[in-house]
Amino acid sequence: MKPGFSFADPVRWLGDRLAHAGYAARFFLRLCLLGVAALRRPRLIIDQIHFIGNYSLSIILVSGLLIGFVLGLQGYYTLRRYGSEEALGLLVTLSLVRELGPVVTALLFAGRAGTSLTAEVGLMKAGEQIDAMEMMAVDPVARVLAPRFVAAVVCMPLLAALFSALGVLGGYVVGVEMIGVDAGAFWSQMQGGVDWIRDIGNGVVKSVVFGFTVAFVALHVGYHAEATPEGVSRATTTTVVVASLAILALDFILTALMFSTH
Repeated sequence: MKPGFSFADPVRWLGDRLAHAGYAARFFLRLCLLGVAALRRPRLIIDQIHFIGNYSLSIILVSGLLIGFVLGLQGYYTLRRYGSEEALGLLVTLSLVRELGPVVTALLFAGRAGTSLTAEVGLMKAGEQIDAMEMMAVDPVARVLAPRFVAAVVCMPLLAALFSALGVLGGYVVGVEMIGVDAGAFWSQMQGGVDWIRDIGNGVVKSVVFGFTVAFVALHVGYHAEATPEGVSRATTTTVVVASLAILALDFILTALMFSTH
């Protein structure tokens, strides 16, 4: 046994982690309740939707188009080995609406909008604006965090839908216009093989869950960041790491739940 080792140390560490998890869960529930109340002030939410969604639009659209290019190219070379080039539209669309659309959009959203939210809230705390609001009996969670939380949850499925749409377009450009796959087969296979509920609906559910995840992680980390420039810097890094890992873990869980019975 190492000198100075105590069995109380891991117990204390586990207790601290459980206490932090409980506080985070209560903070999430509070955000959800105050988010519903924030709907009575739609102007605040609209402003944040413009800030979060509009400024993330360019990277989402360009990334979706480029990933569609890659899917069209790789999918064609894979399907050609089995003589199934006509199924390229189905392959590209299912890859996007089931997995790549929600997941890649959420990762990009965490890197662009999540870090922005964390830095904004963290700088407000470092500038003592949060403390000033509390001194004036204004709840900063309701006034600052809740509208941003609702806006992020609203933006996420919309951005994921645009990502998937541009990806399908990119697959069409590469597969049909550049390689020469029959356009009728491309669209008919896609329309006949994609189910609205099982495929598109489940993708929407994933994007909504990822929206809740990214918004909560970004705001929670930013609100509890150390009120120094170094603390805000660490908080933005923490947001990207934690949100990305949470997205990938939740994607596995949701995929197992959604498609295990089919």
